[in-house]
Amino acid sequence: MTQTPAGPHDYAEAPAGGLAVGEAPLGEPGEEVVAAGGKAIVGRSPGQLAWIRLKRDRVALVSGIVLVVMFILAIAAPLISKLYGANATDQHSDLLDTSGYPLGYLGGISGSHWLGLEPQLGRDVLMQLIYGMRTSLVIAFVSAIITVAIGIIIGIIAGYAGGVVDSILNWVIDLVLAFPFFIFCLAAIPVVTDAVYGSRGDVSALFRVGLIIGVFACFSWTYPARLVRGQVLSLREREFVEAARAAGAGMGHILFRQLLPNIWAPILVVFSLNVPSFITGEAALSFLNIGVVEPTPDLGRMINNGTSFLQTDPFYTMVSGATILILVLAFNLFGDSVRDALDPKSSR
Repeated sequence: MTQTPAGPHDYAEAPAGGLAVGEAPLGEPGEEVVAAGGKAIVGRSPGQLAWIRLKRDRVALVSGIVLVVMFILAIAAPLISKLYGANATDQHSDLLDTSGYPLGYLGGISGSHWLGLEPQLGRDVLMQLIYGMRTSLVIAFVSAIITVAIGIIIGIIAGYAGGVVDSILNWVIDLVLAFPFFIFCLAAIPVVTDAVYGSRGDVSALFRVGLIIGVFACFSWTYPARLVRGQVLSLREREFVEAARAAGAGMGHILFRQLLPNIWAPILVVFSLNVPSFITGEAALSFLNIGVVEPTPDLGRMINNGTSFLQTDPFYTMVSGATILILVLAFNLFGDSVRDALDPKSSR
């Protein structure tokens, strides 16, 4: 068998005293080879090594478990609603006092309503949180997929083409970055909504969700694009790209079959860190009353509604704020762990 020297990240670092299983400098990833002494060893690819580092990271383990639990709750929201015996829109006015506040302690916590009721409307807080997480996660993930896809296309074209194309695309990126995001949203979202619905006032929740995703997509592709452009600039003159050109490969093949597979690691990190930023951005828009409309549950709107009850029912605001905090913190910690796992030079 021909012995091929492996790259610096293809195999695990050998401990003092000799080679261990999985640390051979020979063979393809996953291929068994025989070293001195007759011991069978298996090579590991960079992706396999990153997965091993990620599994050993306790922060990644804890934050990953939190995210999995929240994902399960969000996906299984209809089933939980049936088992729980309440949904996010039912109003239990019989459990409110004459002032509209829940009867009992801590916002009406009871065996039927585990986190109490929403003041004035009497909706179950737990189901509002679960469906609100579902809304936030859908918007965040769809926005992240779209923005990363746009960033990849623009960045890889700018980095590979260079010259005038690169200059024009960089100018467009600088122009987009010059727009203040929230000020633009405060001006654009109501204007677009009014242009579509006029004075009818019955704004569709699906329309508003799509509009929010569109705004995120318009403003958030710039960082992935710059990252991909920088990576492509460092790779476009490498030997494997020159070999593909010499073999007559077209631009599409070089961009998406040669360059893109070699920059997936930073793209994955950007995606994992974009999701929490979109969760907080969507919550901020709803807090400003330009986000998801009633009756669709939303975490940001829950905080906005709760500001009116801080003195009389602070628990309602605290629960919704804590949910956003835990969700965003778990995503950020997991994203940092993914970045460290993909970086072979990381000290963690």
